[in-house]
Amino acid sequence: MYDELTQVDIQKMRDEIDYRVRELRPKLIEEVQTARAFGDLSENYEYKCAKQAKNRNDSRIRYLERMIRTAKVIELPDTGADAAGLFDFVTIYNELLRREMTIRIVTTLRQDALKGLVSKESPVGKAVLGRRAGDRVEIAAESGVRYFIVLRSVKKGTDDDSLEINGY
Repeated sequence: MYDELTQVDIQKMRDEIDYRVRELRPKLIEEVQTARAFGDLSENYEYKCAKQAKNRNDSRIRYLERMIRTAKVIELPDTGADAAGLFDFVTIYNELLRREMTIRIVTTLRQDALKGLVSKESPVGKAVLGRRAGDRVEIAAESGVRYFIVLRSVKKGTDDDSLEINGY
């Protein structure tokens, strides 16, 4: 399966790769070499930590490169002035929780449910896209739970670079 990402997502990943390769990797390699000079590697905790940090950085670089290579670049569709689309702010009322909340529909790479950033691939994101204020929508979660939400308002958003991409 390919991740559907915007051009801004791709650029943010390229920027992170550039930072990790040009700035972070040389520092981490130097830390490994410094820690290696401390002596016996079998009991050298600093060396193990430095090596782990270097390996995590290299792994993140490979992950981002693979994401860019396999991504399907999407354009933001015109959903109309009152329909919910990608990067829009949507105020919903959850009938099960009896609670109102504002969410923002984003690409999978930028999702963070604790901050109200909901992936367009999630059950809520799929159900909300293309809907208008006043619509009542059933959400079917993967766990089998079903509930209804009511869209209270839709405020248009843009694909800017203010949203960070996820770590792993």
